[in-house]
Amino acid sequence: MVSIEEFPISTTNDIPGFEIVECRGFAYGLTVRSRGAGGQITAGVRSLFGGEIKEYVQVMEESRNDALERLIAHAKDLGANGLVGVRYDSDNISDIMQEILAYGTAVVVKEK
Repeated sequence: MVSIEEFPISTTNDIPGFEIVECRGFAYGLTVRSRGAGGQITAGVRSLFGGEIKEYVQVMEESRNDALERLIAHAKDLGANGLVGVRYDSDNISDIMQEILAYGTAVVVKEK
């Protein structure tokens, strides 16, 4: 994973300590995940007793990281060295598949 020092990212429209000198446009990273049958059974049994379903937490964390890495790669392809307005979106594709989208505005920044 890229560090903030290497590739500044912000959920706001600016990045403290940086000046936006150019906008490169919309960038996104997308992944679709499915929990394997074993994980679905374990999660199903765990859901009967309530509480956190760790199997799904793990797959969602991995999915968010993958989507963010793909977002950064797309921004770099656009010639950017930073991202602003970064957001995540998620939706079900089917009963067993989940889409995770990370998106934002690719920008060229320089340190102030």
